[in-house]
Amino acid sequence: MSHDRESASVRRPRKRVVVRSGTTVEQMVRAIADMIVTGVMRPGEKLDEISLAGRFEVSRTPVREALGQLCAMGLVAREPNRSAVVSTVTPDHLASMFEAMAELEGICARLSAQRMTAEERRLLEAEHRASARLVHRNAEDEYEAHNTDFHTRLYRGAHSDHITDLAMQTRSRLAPFRRAQFRIPGRLTKSFDEHEEIVRAVLRADAAAAARAAHAHVAIVSDASAVFATRPAERLAMR
Repeated sequence: MSHDRESASVRRPRKRVVVRSGTTVEQMVRAIADMIVTGVMRPGEKLDEISLAGRFEVSRTPVREALGQLCAMGLVAREPNRSAVVSTVTPDHLASMFEAMAELEGICARLSAQRMTAEERRLLEAEHRASARLVHRNAEDEYEAHNTDFHTRLYRGAHSDHITDLAMQTRSRLAPFRRAQFRIPGRLTKSFDEHEEIVRAVLRADAAAAARAAHAHVAIVSDASAVFATRPAERLAMR
């Protein structure tokens, strides 16, 4: 019996060396993206796979996956046979992406006002009302998660798979900058008020008003987030 226990102990791995779960990759993408957006990592800085693997205690495989996603988001550049480096995100490029996002959000809100089922409208309103407590607590991380869910409901409420896919892909590229807005004092309250305008319009099936409110909301998010697209030294000075 003792020998069997010892053998089992030898066979049992002491440490999971390779972490391949999607959640781990998502966590790395989020962490690295936030460091880039806030200027902790500067344009041109090399992103060494071995160093990042050690930092996050994973193998190089999920690091490569994370860097691939960051490249798709435009935050990291990688040339053949060269290390990945932090990209420079210019204000003009960021404004262009937010312009596209505002148009897509407006379309989704307009179609949601026309096409959402009664149950979808009820859930949209209920989720919005529930988020008030997050605003009162100034729970930035929780409100950010709510914000993602809120906008996803609008995308899916449009009942147009192609438009939904476009909206979600564009949102993915802008995610670090949209998160950055919540670092600005008072932004949670303003975001809630802007959501309120969208919800009211959707509930009364006012497609034009819903589109205007959603478009204006993203335009405001763009202005709030643009402060994080300044030069790295300026971003660091703001922290």
